[in-house]
Amino acid sequence: MPLRDLPARPTGTDTTPRPHWDPRKHPCARALTLDGRIAGQTLVELLTNAEDLKDVGGLTPGEKVALVEYLLAICYASRTYPSSDDEWTRWVLGQHPLDRAASWLARQPDDDWNLFSPTRPLGQNILLAEFLEEHGTGPAQLVIERVGDYNQFADHHHLDHPDPLPAADAFRAMLTQHTFGLSGRARISGKATLGPAITNLATGRLAGRIRVLALGPTLGDTLRLNLIPTTDEPGVLNLSWTEGPIERRGFAAKPDGRAVTGFADLHSYLGRSVLLRPKSGTDGDTAVVDRVLIGAGELLALDPELHLQDAVMSVTRTGEKKPLWPSATRDLWREAHALYAAVEEEAGGLYSRLARLPKAKEPGRHPIDLFAVGLVSNKTTPISWVSSVFPFAPGMAPTLYQAASRGSEVAEHIARTLDRAAYAAWEIAYPNPKPADKKAQLARFDARGEQWKATEEPFHTMLSDVADGYLVTECMEEYVERLVPMARDALEKRLDSLSRNAQGLRARAAALRRFDDDISGSRAPDDLKGWNA
Repeated sequence: MPLRDLPARPTGTDTTPRPHWDPRKHPCARALTLDGRIAGQTLVELLTNAEDLKDVGGLTPGEKVALVEYLLAICYASRTYPSSDDEWTRWVLGQHPLDRAASWLARQPDDDWNLFSPTRPLGQNILLAEFLEEHGTGPAQLVIERVGDYNQFADHHHLDHPDPLPAADAFRAMLTQHTFGLSGRARISGKATLGPAITNLATGRLAGRIRVLALGPTLGDTLRLNLIPTTDEPGVLNLSWTEGPIERRGFAAKPDGRAVTGFADLHSYLGRSVLLRPKSGTDGDTAVVDRVLIGAGELLALDPELHLQDAVMSVTRTGEKKPLWPSATRDLWREAHALYAAVEEEAGGLYSRLARLPKAKEPGRHPIDLFAVGLVSNKTTPISWVSSVFPFAPGMAPTLYQAASRGSEVAEHIARTLDRAAYAAWEIAYPNPKPADKKAQLARFDARGEQWKATEEPFHTMLSDVADGYLVTECMEEYVERLVPMARDALEKRLDSLSRNAQGLRARAAALRRFDDDISGSRAPDDLKGWNA
């Protein structure tokens, strides 16, 4: 579809300078230095100081991923990437400098990187300009955690609030929308704008699945670990909807996904049509956004083997094989064994490269963490970000897989034991229950929720100790010694609601006896069979 003519530059008597904000020159992200300080950094500074920064972060796990994605896109656009798996290994082990990316970025034309350019605003679709006043909302619409379900028919009074959003926050929120935006209906009408399909928001590239980043001791290490080696051209860095050689989609109907031109294109694609309005009279570090308009963005035809190299494949109940997905009912840390299995089995992509890194000659703190992030949603409505960090040491994938599997088996068995103990209490406490009341009555004694929440920290501690060189058997003993008493205590607190009469005391005794018998019974994992209460 041919692009419309760009909106004319503002005319009239208003001589107030248009705000200007450039993420290369104004701090756009917070970073953690090696000495523990939090420092605001520009994009150029993030790349220049990458070896002196421990990490980069946003207000949410999703923002952190979106920032790393954008830095990877810049690395590819500047041709700062390895060409083979062997070269990737040399880059990682030798800490290949990223100066080329930093200097390339600093040299780019200023007009290409202005978030508030009147003709080609960074990351945005200027074709929305003529509709911004009528269809735009307050900047809350830009923030995934605040937008709700986008739906133009829902009650979204919070989106009308004009509370301004700092330019840096708006920039990160925009990157997150491009990457993690959920499917749904946009609030913009398609009848009098760019076409009916502008209202149909597609699922973002990383929405609906778990994104795994390998984190190194420094930001530079993190970027090197996540650069995918290639001899292909890097493709287009997507700076705005109307600039560059890519022919953007139209909005008369939903098109097929377009081909990815390279990894710079992949990591910077415009998953939404967005337009931000800066508040007049603000500029630079004081610049803020006071109005936002969001519509449908680009669709990509992804090659799973090439473009999903971090994905951990899982099988659904119906037998479908798909990338591991975020769940509201199953905590992400419980999938640790799947990540380690992907490395042990050299399942391809990132995991095969990690598997080939040499084991450290001397034991020490593990050098790599696997950072898994996902956005839990109820259809079109975001619920919460989920994230977990899994320690990794080169050459130790089989050992870590064994520890994660054994730790998960123990946790699952404890949960089943608590479930049976709750049933034992229920049988006595409610001798003549109504079927409709059974679920609520059982929930009264069910301590599994507290136990799952309390298990995450000991589980991560156990894995970290194994990754740092301690024996799995010793770590599992400490893990069990923490979990079992904790579970029994959670059960006892649930049983405290029972009356102190004969019936209540019998129900309590039956539940605790069932727990003590089952926790190390014949069905228990080997790590629990030697347990003595």
